Amino acid sequence: MATEITLPELGDGIESGDILEVFISVGDTVSEGDDIVEVETDKASVPVPATISGTVVSVDVEPGQTVNIGAILITVEGGDVPAIETPVA
Repeated sequence: MATEITLPELGDGIESGDILEVFISVGDTVSEGDDIVEVETDKASVPVPATISGTVVSVDVEPGQTVNIGAILITVEGGDVPAIETPVA
């Protein structure tokens, strides 16, 4: 199952950021917590970590691009997506 990793909230009043650097490519394996991009806002430059582990199947941003909070950064396949537990009757 593919999972999209999006640009998270970066602070009060910040609605977008500029992609400074992309640290991964399609086919790379990422682990939860690995930095995937660096984003610059009007206040600071911050790395954005992967929220799950898996193989990168698409990179949807490039350096110099301005992206809004919630925009898709990358898509990861086969990650450690938390399973939904079904109660035993």
